[in-house]
Amino acid sequence: MTVKDIDQSVFDDEVLKSNIPVVIDLWAEWCGPCRIYSPIFEELSKNYEEKIKFVRLNVDDNPIIAEKYNIMSIPTTLLIIDGKVKAMQVGAMPKDMVKKWIDNNINKKY
Repeated sequence: MTVKDIDQSVFDDEVLKSNIPVVIDLWAEWCGPCRIYSPIFEELSKNYEEKIKFVRLNVDDNPIIAEKYNIMSIPTTLLIIDGKVKAMQVGAMPKDMVKKWIDNNINKKY
C-alpha cells in the first residue's frame, strides 16, 4: 500500500469510515517543508502495509477539511482512528521520529 492522494469528496469514506487507522499528510504545492516531508511519508507508509492507511490531502484544494481540523501550518500529520483524531503533529519530521510518533500514539491492537 502506498500513499493515496485524496480530496474532500472521498474524505469520509477513505478516512472517517476506515476500519484501520489512517495517517494523513496535509500539505500544499508551494510548501518547501512539505516537499521535503513527502518522500519520508511515502517511505514510511511501506513499514505499515495493511495495518495503517496513509493518505495525502492538499489543503489549498480542500479548504473545508483544512478548516474542519483547524490546520494553521503545514505540513501537518494527523492520526485518525475510528473517525477521531488521535494525534496531530505540525511540521516535517525525520522518518524515525514519524515512526516513533505513530507507534506511541497507536493502540497496540493494530
